[in-house]
Amino acid sequence: MSKIEKVPTGEFHSGYGCIIMAAVIGVFSFILWWSYYTLTTMDAAIAAITQTAPATLPPVTAVPELEKRLTDFAAAATEGKPATLKLSVADLNALLLLAPDGGNGSYKDMLRVTSLDATHQTIVTKASLPMNTAKFWEDTKRYLVGEVDFTLVPTELGPDAKVSAVRVPGKTVPEEMVKGMAMYGYLGPYQNDAKLGPVLKAIVKYQVEADGVVLSTVK
Repeated sequence: MSKIEKVPTGEFHSGYGCIIMAAVIGVFSFILWWSYYTLTTMDAAIAAITQTAPATLPPVTAVPELEKRLTDFAAAATEGKPATLKLSVADLNALLLLAPDGGNGSYKDMLRVTSLDATHQTIVTKASLPMNTAKFWEDTKRYLVGEVDFTLVPTELGPDAKVSAVRVPGKTVPEEMVKGMAMYGYLGPYQNDAKLGPVLKAIVKYQVEADGVVLSTVK
């Protein structure tokens, strides 16, 4: 029996390749345009709510016994003992002095804890945050000056603090910008610190109260 061969019935047109190539170039060009549009649009939105000079925040007062309390809490957690640590607004501000510089500056120059919202489980801060610009090759500085709320969220390295709300006096902060800021955790410098990292990792329960943040090694 002779072998049956399949013969294509359609005709090949030399223009097909050109059409496919044009489609690929069109898609690639759209991606480049959309990336540029998104970048410049977000840059303009950031520029509308920022200023060119940072704000001078109130000085931070060190709390002498704070490091010992942190050490005792970490030691108890390491030994498997139940431990609870309550940090007041003054304690939280003193912790800013212990944060290493992550490359964009020190937290002591960017944040001040002003109050605690037990109802919404947020830490309210006065902020002067450096913001990126689209023209990264230019030495241009701008700062978001206002109030930033942080919410504690669980991670493998212990709780992290993420942005939940941003308020700039006299200006409207786009919701998409807040969502973008919420993608990043602010306790990273502490999580990677040799002394504070173990403290955070030992925390399995936390609660924001009106007079302090309560941390516990017991659920």
